[in-house]
Amino acid sequence: MHERKTKNKQSGLGTRAVWAGEKGERWRRATQLPVALSVSFGYENVDEWLEVARGKRPGHIYSRNTNPTVAAFEEKIRDLESADAATSFSSGMAAISNTLFTLLSPGDRVVSIKDTYGGTNKIFVEFLPRFGIDVALCNTTDHRSIEAEIGKGCKVVYLESPTNPTVKVVDLARLIAAAHRQKAVAVVDNTFATPINQQPISLGADLVIHSATKFLGGHADALGGVACGRKDLVAKIYHFREINGACLDPMAAYLLLRGMKTLHLRIAQQNHSAMKIAQFLELHPSVERVFYPGLKSHEAHAIARKQMSGFGGVLSFSLKGGFGAVKSFLPRLCCAHLAANLGAVETVAGPPATTSHVESTKGERARAGIPEALIRYSVGIEDTEDLLEDLRQALEGKARLRTGSGTW
Repeated sequence: MHERKTKNKQSGLGTRAVWAGEKGERWRRATQLPVALSVSFGYENVDEWLEVARGKRPGHIYSRNTNPTVAAFEEKIRDLESADAATSFSSGMAAISNTLFTLLSPGDRVVSIKDTYGGTNKIFVEFLPRFGIDVALCNTTDHRSIEAEIGKGCKVVYLESPTNPTVKVVDLARLIAAAHRQKAVAVVDNTFATPINQQPISLGADLVIHSATKFLGGHADALGGVACGRKDLVAKIYHFREINGACLDPMAAYLLLRGMKTLHLRIAQQNHSAMKIAQFLELHPSVERVFYPGLKSHEAHAIARKQMSGFGGVLSFSLKGGFGAVKSFLPRLCCAHLAANLGAVETVAGPPATTSHVESTKGERARAGIPEALIRYSVGIEDTEDLLEDLRQALEGKARLRTGSGTW
């Protein structure tokens, strides 16, 4: 677990993305942070070893607990989210599950929304009830209903905004305030927005979670997750994680650190392209509906403008013609991986049936308001005009099926 040691000088997010967490020890004056692949760390004498073990002096003992490279990653995201502390995990789902199982015990109650990521939803509907934990899942866009459920009493309020994959937005400040009136812990999954576009802690959140695999890393080459926020809560989550063992690998931590240095540049391009693409798709006759909070037609556009500085690099849209249209359209995309990922430098596209809600049945997706004809489109850093042309030709069915060349 990494925690705040001194008051941050509030440089810009771009500067902090490059330099935060990078002030640790170097090997022979290296400018880049070393990858500490050692499982354990040795000491000259038992007294020094004991002081590190008891937390009386800085250091590392065993990499399941802490590791220098991992600590640097934790410090970078802690700084970007302006949190008190952060702890990392082997994946985004490890961050989510460890957090929920740390905070909740049999007899407790958690309030959340129906539109969380499919894996998160499975925890709510399949796993937590097995441990005697009461789960209330509310209509994501009905804030009064959510507040009413929170008002009945709960231990945790878990929010995700924007949501995966329909990109719905909830009023974080409003719902976090409702949570605090019940003395509940407010947790926000900030994966889609990233700290560049949204700062949940400034809106009152107690904890912020990321699947670092996505936008933070940005290169689709490392799995990881992180929870950051209040020091006392993060300490409890860290303890649960260190015993249960879902630790972040040092090599993955290095790759995530390297990716985060360009986070602000990638997000700026992805924000720009996503808006242009959403506007284009909204006017296309083959598209049934577009989901993107940057559009004025989005039901929560006003809320998004209030709490976000950018609208993100993920949009979704449904095609006329149902799932058959999806199967015809996707292979015609030349500048997109058809894969179950998002937030990468390359554009990635796919239906919820094979991506966000692959674990869910068709009926479960329907009850969650996810059309089978929906396509989640995660915008990469390619030239905006190339992505627009790729979508145009794929929608009009003029291109040959993809050859893997990335050209048309």
